[in-house]
Amino acid sequence: MKIGIIQQHNTSDLNNNRSRIIEKIGKLAKEGAQLIVLQELHDSLYFCQEENVDNFDLAIAIPSKTTETYAKAAKENNVVIVTSLFERRAPGLHHNTAVVFDNDGTIAGKYRKMHIPDDPAYYEKFYFTPGDLGFEPINTSLGKLGVLVCWDQWYPEAARLMALRGADLLIYPTAIGFESSDNENEKMRQLNAWMTVQLGHAVANGIPVVTVNRVGHEPDPSGQTRGIEFWGSSFIAGQQGEILHCASSTDEEETIVDVNLERTERVRRWWPFLRDRRIDHYKGLDHRFLD
Repeated sequence: MKIGIIQQHNTSDLNNNRSRIIEKIGKLAKEGAQLIVLQELHDSLYFCQEENVDNFDLAIAIPSKTTETYAKAAKENNVVIVTSLFERRAPGLHHNTAVVFDNDGTIAGKYRKMHIPDDPAYYEKFYFTPGDLGFEPINTSLGKLGVLVCWDQWYPEAARLMALRGADLLIYPTAIGFESSDNENEKMRQLNAWMTVQLGHAVANGIPVVTVNRVGHEPDPSGQTRGIEFWGSSFIAGQQGEILHCASSTDEEETIVDVNLERTERVRRWWPFLRDRRIDHYKGLDHRFLD
């Protein structure tokens, strides 16, 4: 599968952000991309740096004019697109939602972010209700996409359930970066941990991982921090955790990576982790903590 990724620096101009994305989708499609993955909440700045009720104005219904824009791009370019949108489900009820458009322009499915962080500069619990669609792969013309979102990256349970339900690959639209007060050693520890845990998901499940992150500095509107320096470094890894491509840590990038999905069968024969799982002794994983 030829997978295109779009790593972008966003501004406060939503129309400009979207138009640049649509242009890049067209470019990647002409270069042969079949699947194109966008970063988390790609239409706007990362508004969760502050708790501000006015930011709910950014939310959209699904479907809406915004989804029609991406549906049109998918159909006209004959590509599958993984988007990441701020969903207004009902008054006072919102989700961080990945919407997948098939190459005929239809909505193949959606995934509502399940794990919602609440940390300085990442006040997502203020905006997003935890997802209620479960960990279900989305069927497309290219196969089953195990779409998860950002904070879900740290949870092996989510990756495993997607794999057990037949996902051909794991996909993570992402918005993560450095707080400027952290020293360089701490920044590298965070970046390495972020990449390592996802490479572990590829290895443990024997399927590729696609992670697309924001890039560039976005100021904190509240002034409580010095903003986030999104670390880019979008990457695609193969079934054994081998890095097939890693994007710039500082610059925008759109590129295509050819991923061999047929290797999954061979890798799972060599490393039969699914065969050797002790499902008869995993009771307790559905508890918050075991005393």
